[in-house]
Amino acid sequence: MNTPILLWLRRDLRLVDHPALVAACEAGAPVIPVFIHDQQVSQLGAAPKWRLGLSLAQLEQDLRAKGSQLILRRGTAQQVLEDLIAETGAGSVYWSRLYDPAAIERDTQVKSALKARGITARSFGGHVMFEPMSVETKTGGFYKVFTPMWKSVRTRDVPQPLAEPAKIPAPEAWPASDALDSWAMGAAMQRGADVVLPYTTVGQAKALERLHAFCDGPIGGYTANRDLPWKRHGTSRLSENLALGEISPTQCWHAGKGKLDQGVSDAEVFLKELVWREFAYHLAFHTPRIVSDNWKEDWDAFPWNTDETDARVIAWKQGRTGIQFVDAAMREMYVTGTMHNRGRMIVASYLTKHLMCHWKIGMNWFADCLIDWDPASNAMGWQWSSGSGPDATPYFRVFNPVTQLDKFDKHRSYVSTWLAEGRSNPAPEALAYFEAIPKKWSIAATDTYPQPIVNAADGRQIALDAYSNRGF
Repeated sequence: MNTPILLWLRRDLRLVDHPALVAACEAGAPVIPVFIHDQQVSQLGAAPKWRLGLSLAQLEQDLRAKGSQLILRRGTAQQVLEDLIAETGAGSVYWSRLYDPAAIERDTQVKSALKARGITARSFGGHVMFEPMSVETKTGGFYKVFTPMWKSVRTRDVPQPLAEPAKIPAPEAWPASDALDSWAMGAAMQRGADVVLPYTTVGQAKALERLHAFCDGPIGGYTANRDLPWKRHGTSRLSENLALGEISPTQCWHAGKGKLDQGVSDAEVFLKELVWREFAYHLAFHTPRIVSDNWKEDWDAFPWNTDETDARVIAWKQGRTGIQFVDAAMREMYVTGTMHNRGRMIVASYLTKHLMCHWKIGMNWFADCLIDWDPASNAMGWQWSSGSGPDATPYFRVFNPVTQLDKFDKHRSYVSTWLAEGRSNPAPEALAYFEAIPKKWSIAATDTYPQPIVNAADGRQIALDAYSNRGF
């Protein structure tokens, strides 16, 4: 009973609805929460690494309020855990399962090494509602199309969220911990951190407030408003918190399901979006190539441009394509750390179809710039948009960014918020873009707004011709 349990935290930075934490506390042994700055953390892009640092700082406070601590160590996961076992006499390591291929490979190696030493290694659910191995088609395979998966899980019983433990048993002595500041998690953000910070909502308490605020009002108009990028509260904006596990999908599901049961029909669309995230992890688990290679292997021969020094790629990254919807969305990302989902589809379609550039260029750029970066959702979103991913009609989906703007930003409220050039009195958000971007870009609000590098009609035809010529 006195042998400590190491609670290895990763993308589960909360105390509520945390199966691994609850199990550790119920065991009656001292619990030592640990976060490891391993290779996977080192490889994070600028924005997600910085945002992770904010989450860790808040979690430290939440744990101290419970009489516990967060132990921070740097190194390979296996070596750090073995060192802590030697220092503390811990006999068990608990963690929450992850489903992206890099995490699975690491966790499998760690579990094998710990068991070989006689250490109990237990993994728990919590990152998704439906374990990927538990969702099967009628023939016993995995789902490759979203709608059938949605139909198969929408009536499943989702257990109620677990309560936060009243007490986290502490060891008699705590092992040494790195200082979070010494990790310099925000170094690569440079001056952009001060711009993005006001747009963050950090930690489990604020995440839950965000969920309740959404369910108390905006969820009622979710079906229509979620596609309108100028409606800042038209979506839940919970992706930032789900990405780091500051809130669980189960908490979100029951909040939305409660509204659906009360007759709020739009809540079902919100539940479908939660399952879309599940679908991303379902595919990452069953077809791990989705995070690094074409999900549809017949796209391997498609002639995408892979040159990141291409002037068109640079213009796209800088939000200077001359296509207002694309540029506004890219600038929203630099100022807020997130991007409206409609904007994500538009910028992805433009890069991969109008500009004929590889989806990996966009996926990797988002991985550097988004505070809500998620390995499975980011990869699936880019492949869905490019046509190489899980979708039945990529040939016909070449979004026209001009007509899309007319449909979803008819009065140009979104564009006016994020584009400054040519305006006598630009919005504060539009000016903030110039404070967030690297100085070496040498872009100013007084610059002339560029002409389209590829216009909407020409780009669509380029894409359709390329598909036809390749037999797609």
